Amino acid sequence: MPNPKRRHSPQRGAKRRTHYKAEAETWSVDTTTGESHLRHRGHWVEGKLYYRGKVVVDKSPAVEGEKNQ
Repeated sequence: MPNPKRRHSPQRGAKRRTHYKAEAETWSVDTTTGESHLRHRGHWVEGKLYYRGKVVVDKSPAVEGEKNQ
């Protein structure tokens, strides 16, 4: 593989890196809960994990009447 014969200047690397810019994160509002969250990420609300408006994991505390009898 060919290698450069002479050393590259720092300016050359800086010109290449000018296109790398930090971007602001995209936020959305969940239609089910009304909470704002990062796009394409699950979010917790009141002990439940929501993703795309549906409950994925429910870790809310059990109610007394719902225990197995």
